[in-house]
Amino acid sequence: MGEHIIKLPDVGEGVAEAELVEWHVKIGDIVREDTVLAAVMTDKATVEIPSPVDGEILWLGAEIGDTVAIGSPIVRLKVAGEGNAKPQGGEVEAVAAEPPAKLPTPKPEAAGPTAKTSPKASVAEVKPAPVISKGSGQTSVSGAPRPEGEKPLASPAVRLRAKEAGIDLRQVAGSGPAGRIGHEDIEAFLARGPQVAKASGLARNDAIQDIKVVGLRRKIAEKMSLSKSRIPHITYVEEIDVTALEDLRAALNKEKRPGMERPKLTLLPFLMRAMVKAISDQPNLNSLFDDEAGIIHQHGGIHIGIAAQTPSGLVVPVVKHAEARDIWDCGAEIVRLAEAAKSGTATRDELSGSTITITSLGAMGGVATTPVINHPEVAIIGVNKMMVRPVWDGTQFIPRKMMNLSSSFDHRVIDGWNAAVFIQRIKALLETPALIFVD
Repeated sequence: MGEHIIKLPDVGEGVAEAELVEWHVKIGDIVREDTVLAAVMTDKATVEIPSPVDGEILWLGAEIGDTVAIGSPIVRLKVAGEGNAKPQGGEVEAVAAEPPAKLPTPKPEAAGPTAKTSPKASVAEVKPAPVISKGSGQTSVSGAPRPEGEKPLASPAVRLRAKEAGIDLRQVAGSGPAGRIGHEDIEAFLARGPQVAKASGLARNDAIQDIKVVGLRRKIAEKMSLSKSRIPHITYVEEIDVTALEDLRAALNKEKRPGMERPKLTLLPFLMRAMVKAISDQPNLNSLFDDEAGIIHQHGGIHIGIAAQTPSGLVVPVVKHAEARDIWDCGAEIVRLAEAAKSGTATRDELSGSTITITSLGAMGGVATTPVINHPEVAIIGVNKMMVRPVWDGTQFIPRKMMNLSSSFDHRVIDGWNAAVFIQRIKALLETPALIFVD
């Protein structure tokens, strides 16, 4: 028998380290070749690490959430044959100079972005406390409340004390004659702590969950912190009448052409084309700001990120070169990227390279939001929910489909006036959607 050491392989060009987000095995497990041992994350892409050999897990070299350098030992297995650990002085060479004092206890539940279960938390378990009643010199224990309709015996002062403490007296056993409840019974009941029954029928919950922030959630937290700490945001909210746009969208979705398969259009492809036209007038909106070097990289290609919520967290797939795509091409690419993001199959290239971003919560979009800019971009367009509102047309109120755009800009690069001009141009295009198709 020998030992085989598995090191963290090269998981991407230029990647020097990766975060361990999930263990699929634990010490003592018997694994076969190609069994997935762990999952690591780099730049929002999750990579599974398979075993190259059959064997028994002897040692795991990292905890969930640890950052591991490429080439570092992560697993040691007992295998048939010599293995790849070179003998040294008659003994197998150690994986590390000093083995860890405490071996990790991997939990499949402590999962990263691709896990099927949520992280396992340490929870303070709360068990029901018994109710103690005294009578005739004997003590009995019961966890059941008083029967429905039975009025507890207690003085007005005791009742007031229970009301102030939020205690349901039906849950308190009395130690006085005929089960009468006294102040000492209230004290004993409160002393039992977590099992205090509220007068409303609700019980206290003192459980605490410790959830480690790892994987994609950690990446999102770092990205948001970077954006808010470095970028002075200015948010501009504008109301848009999308009645004509919605009529056009419905008509285009009904149109069928023989031999042509077209995606169902949402509002986003129209917004993307409106942004392309508005950016042609203000190209500085399509920029990345290198604040450390003091350089604004103004891009010709318009690469629009679409912030998408997935089971693993927020990701931003990117529609590349929106300036070269028509409405239907934009729609098809949005659908393709959304499916890849939700299934976890989106590539690093598909999740990077945006120059401006759209964020939309769809029907849950709220009346107004304050979107966080996707650093190092200088603008983000936020779509709020669509609602039918009464609008005054000069003579009467008429129902119109209205929607707000809540958009944020990097105030170091974009002045408030320029931000308003940009959004007003998008507003004009969406309210007169035929203009979107005019070159």
